Amino acid sequence: MAALSDPVADMFTRIRNAAAVSHINVRVPVSGLKMQIAQLLHRHGYLRGFQLVSKGRELRLRLSFDDQGEPLIKGLKRVSKPGRRVYVGKDKLPRVLGGLGIAIISTSQGIMTDREARRQGIGGEVLGEVW
Repeated sequence: MAALSDPVADMFTRIRNAAAVSHINVRVPVSGLKMQIAQLLHRHGYLRGFQLVSKGRELRLRLSFDDQGEPLIKGLKRVSKPGRRVYVGKDKLPRVLGGLGIAIISTSQGIMTDREARRQGIGGEVLGEVW
């Protein structure tokens, strides 16, 4: 398998595609960063769960759906890319859909949402946005 130039964008695309066709599970190659993103998405209800499969080489994500069977993830966008990193200070943290979504921020304190980073008064790299 070829090495990916942007593994986070690949993860987001796999989740977006699975949500578009209402798949319950999606598999992504595992990494520490992807595991932290999965934990954050799970903590905020976008994922019902996640687990390591294929002898710890893949991460199986279980998507959350509403009562009508619609996926809770309506949109997922990569902001910072390998060719164009996007860093923001604590005053410039983005608000996704006026606070209805979350921005995923990589900070010196780990991966967190824009709200958590705002509360702690720290900025970082904007990995993506979820709504």
